[in-house]
Amino acid sequence: MPNTMRHALLSLVCILGFTANSTAAESTVAIVIHGGAGNIKAANLSPEQESKYQAKLQEARDRAYELLANGGKSIDAVVLAITILEDSPLFNAGKGAVYNFEGEHDLDASIMEGKQQQAGAIAGVQTIKNPIKLARAVMEKSEHVFLSGRGAEAFAQQENLEQVDNSYFNTQRRFQSLQKAKQALLKTSWNDMDRNTDIDYKMGTVGAVALDQHGDIVAGTSTGGRTAKRFGRIGDSPVIGAGTWADNQSCGVSATGHGEFFIRFNVAADICARVKYQGLSIQEAADKVIKEELAGIKGSGGVIVMDRQGNVAYSYNSKGMYRAYKRNDKDQHVGIY
Repeated sequence: MPNTMRHALLSLVCILGFTANSTAAESTVAIVIHGGAGNIKAANLSPEQESKYQAKLQEARDRAYELLANGGKSIDAVVLAITILEDSPLFNAGKGAVYNFEGEHDLDASIMEGKQQQAGAIAGVQTIKNPIKLARAVMEKSEHVFLSGRGAEAFAQQENLEQVDNSYFNTQRRFQSLQKAKQALLKTSWNDMDRNTDIDYKMGTVGAVALDQHGDIVAGTSTGGRTAKRFGRIGDSPVIGAGTWADNQSCGVSATGHGEFFIRFNVAADICARVKYQGLSIQEAADKVIKEELAGIKGSGGVIVMDRQGNVAYSYNSKGMYRAYKRNDKDQHVGIY
């Protein structure tokens, strides 16, 4: 091969290699999280409480983003962020889970990846310290998508996931909420309680959506459900398509709110379908579903959304939603109201 041709080929290889490395270095990674939506107003939170919520949201966001920025996978970032929120008594998931009517805690969670749209979900577990880890195990280590109750806990034991006594999830704040709910139920119905905007018995969830350097979107959601729930009630959080959805071709969504409405309207999947088939932006799609369709039938709550470019959207029709995102050092946010 003539020297001139050899030099030309070497130059081309170098250029292509530089271009590939530059593209990889410039790949967008991003994380967006939420800690639940509801009647969240400045008047209801002291400066100290507000500071605690902001600090925990920032911690979960920043640690997940650091993992992504160092080349980590989106599924690991989502599980990390949600685990941090599950371990905090501030949120209705894991340690801070609400009580059911019998005075116990039932936990639900789900996770979905957007490349092949694999998913895992669990519901009604009582001894799993971090439900999101069990949902991931169902997705990755079983032939199933959705496990519940004692079966899910037996699977967790098989996979050596940390289990705790149900009393681990006890908190005084949630116990007081249970007593208020029971007192209210002596005088009114669940439907009337749901229309009471001053108290959120039906709200509270944590979730995350991440995009890694490979372009893979993952979404996850975890919750303790609604205060004083009965009869094995399960909301939208563990329901794939309702509370959680991910598709690399459109977006990832984690929802929080009045689960019955989110199940009926398949909210998470519907938002991504509008992006994929109608060409809407994630903000347009989320607002259409949350602020128009759900609001029109008194379905309250919100969503976090991320598209395949790492763009982030929030949409909620409640007073507030605990939320945070980060795309780089200059594009980040923590919000409550």
